[in-house]
Formats: sequence, structure tokens, C-alpha cells
Amino acid sequence: MNAPLPDHLLPEILQRETPPALIDALKARFAERCSTALVVREQHGRDESSFAAPPPAAVVFAESTQEVADAVRLAGQYSVPVIPFGVGTSLEGHLLAVQGGISIDLGRMNRVLAINAEDLTVTVQPGVTRKQLNEEVKSTGLFFPIDPGADATLGGMSATRASGTNAVRYGTMRENVLALEVVTASGSVIRTGTRAKKSSAGYDLTRLMVGSEGTLGVITEITVRLYPLPEAISAAICFFPSIEAAVRTTIETIQLGVPIARVELLDANTVRMVNAHSRLALREEPMLLMEFHGSPTGVKEQAELMQELASGHGGNAFEWASTPEERTRLWTARHNAYFAAIQSKPGCRAISTDTCVPISRLADCLLASVAEADASGIPYFLVGHVGDGNFHFGYLIDPDKPEERQVAEALNHQLVSRALALEGTCTGEHGVGLHKMDFLVAETGDGAVDMMRTIKRALDPRNIMNPGKIFSLQM
Repeated sequence: MNAPLPDHLLPEILQRETPPALIDALKARFAERCSTALVVREQHGRDESSFAAPPPAAVVFAESTQEVADAVRLAGQYSVPVIPFGVGTSLEGHLLAVQGGISIDLGRMNRVLAINAEDLTVTVQPGVTRKQLNEEVKSTGLFFPIDPGADATLGGMSATRASGTNAVRYGTMRENVLALEVVTASGSVIRTGTRAKKSSAGYDLTRLMVGSEGTLGVITEITVRLYPLPEAISAAICFFPSIEAAVRTTIETIQLGVPIARVELLDANTVRMVNAHSRLALREEPMLLMEFHGSPTGVKEQAELMQELASGHGGNAFEWASTPEERTRLWTARHNAYFAAIQSKPGCRAISTDTCVPISRLADCLLASVAEADASGIPYFLVGHVGDGNFHFGYLIDPDKPEERQVAEALNHQLVSRALALEGTCTGEHGVGLHKMDFLVAETGDGAVDMMRTIKRALDPRNIMNPGKIFSLQM
């Protein structure tokens, strides 16, 4: 059972009526691709967050940019909210129809439109998933590195400014999206950016849309960077006597400029859960899971230096995974850590949160947060893309025990407040959605949020684009 929305979000719960005339118009335009079936609406009215809200009034399955524009124009005529939908893997309530409205499912817009291997770019529709993209470009010797774990769509990843395990070397969606096609709140279609590597032409509308979480428009086409497949890839795991030792090793690695591609932290709790879920036999101690990309010589040098740094902090049992099968097995287990945690406590829900801090402050933030979580008695899991100062906690609660949710939310509040005090951010990659609206104000200040409101009102005067997310329009 999902929990009701917190009290501080109640001002955003302004269920708008969806007139029957709009439903009739959508059915006339989209026929059977406009569904009002409860099961379909409920599927599109929830994500991986633990919040509950009424489902949208209808779901439109769009197959082209023109169809998205038509749906938005029809909704706009009745001032009815529009919520874009990819595959539903967001974690902060981005997809919830808190003000009613219609969901536009972009999953059928899943074509790779143009692969420009010579320029290291590819243009796709928003329903293309990251795994699908990499399968389609692998024959060119290129790959798309942004890996948030879930097989998310490129549209959703752009809307939430996703990153993931490779961000320490390849950056996030912010650095890797070059151009967009967007349907605006008026139903018009605009293009932002080009395939050129840089531009000084006007406002950077691409960066404005990347991370806007569907509140400014519906992304219908994305051009992203590709990278050459590394000549050599090697993965390794190393176990540590404490979380602090693992974190100190990571900090030294980054500060020394070792070009590591991935470095993931799992605490002992998470290793135990992963072992049970993926039938592994990893030592149940804090662990770093690392990956090195480059030439065979370069990979060997990176790995040897990393092993030396780890040894200096008590790291031991350094194990290599050089074959693709071994690497896939380890990374699949890592990506399934969330589901391993959920299965470790049947019937539980996870209150997931993430923060990101400057790498020099990572140990301070992480260790204090671990101590608080241990003292709370709430089961939790901890994973981190620690190479860029980003880490995730998941607090496992019984949804029928409000007192457990209160403890988990208090832990989340303490964690995020600490990150902000250390000049970090309230979210490194999950996005703001519903859950972190108050923290956005704490991080950026009233003036910056007021500027966001000004942009929102200018581009979406009827407030129909995924309303009630990122910040409140209530002054």
C-alpha cells in the first residue's frame, strides 16, 4: 500500500475536472489509443515512489510528434494537465496526477532516427530505452554511456537530467544532450540546439528543458553524444574494513586524477541483500565495484594504481572480472540492488533518497548519515556513485506503520540538510518531483525559485504541463 502525500504537498493537490468533452475529443482523434480503462490509468498513475495519488483521467498512446502536439492542444483548450510517461521508473513522484489530467505515453515513439557515427551523435525518439539504443549502435563501435540502472527511456532520462554509474567519466544527461524537439504548452513544436559540439547562439533552451521534469514541455526527439567503445574494459571488486576506508580510497582516486570509468560503493547491508537476490557469494563487507576503460596498457596501469590505493586503506580480496560475462553478472547484481532490498523485507516500501556533495566532503556526509541510519533501527540499503560524490539511501518501511515512515522521512531530512550544509545538492540524479520541493527552496533560495516560477508562467500560463512538480506556484 502506498502512502498518502505529505501534508506540505496538499496545496498542490488541486484535482481539476477533466470534462467529458475532452475525453470525447481525444477518443475521436486517437480512437482505441485513448484509454480510460482503470487498469491502464492506474499503471500510468504511479512510479517507483511510495506516494499515492488518483490516476489520470485518460491515457493517450502517441505515435508521433504531431500526435503529441494534438493531444496537448486539446488538453490546453480545457486547461487540463498533461503528464508525459516513459516507462515509469522515476523515484520522486514525477508521474503522479496530483492535479488530475491526462497521461501521454511516449513508449510507442521508439525509433532510432539517425546514427551519425562520424560525428559521434545519434537522434532518437523519446521512447527509445538506453539498452535499445546501445544494441542499435554497437555495430558502429560506439556506445551511449549514461546508465541510471533502470532501462529508462531517453525522454525520461532527459526530462530528469539522469546520470548513473558512468557519470564520473562521461558526465550526465546535461553534458550529453545536444539538441531536442519539444512540444510546448501551446501545442507548438520547437527545436533547441544542433548537432554541432558547441554554440553561442542565444539562450540555452536545451539545458532549460533537460531536467525540467515535463513542466515546460513534452520532449519528442533527442540528439545525444556517443563515445567509442573502449579497446579494453576491466572490472574489479575490493572489500574494506569500513565504509570510511572505501570512501577515503575513492576520494584519493579522484583527487589523483585516475581516469576510472565507474566506482560504486555498496555497504555490508546491501552486499548481503544482493547475495540473497542474485545468488552470489560476495564477502558481506563494504565493497567498491570498479570499472576501467581504455587501452590494454592504460587499463592495467589504472587498475594497479587503484589496487595500491585500496591497499593503503585496508582494502583486500581484490578480485578481477575481465570477461564480458563476469562483468555483466556483477553490474546486473549492482543494478538490482533496489529490488534485492525490497525483497529482503516482504511487503515493505523503500523511501529512496539521494544527495551529491563535493568529493572532499563525501566522507563527512556519508559517515554521519550512516550513523543516523544505524541508530534509527530502520533497515536500509546504501549504494553510491561515489566517484562524483553522489550516493543513495533506501529506508525500508512497513507501509502500514506511519511511525516508520516518519522515522524514514526524518532521516531523509537530516541527510539532505547535511548535504546542503556541505555545499552539495538535495538530489544528484533522482530529480525534485514531489518529494524534494521544499529542499529545492532551501538549496537555491527564494529568489531562484521565483525566477523558475516566472519561466514556468511565461511558457505555460495555464499551468497544464505536469503541474505540482519541482516547486509550488503558490507564493
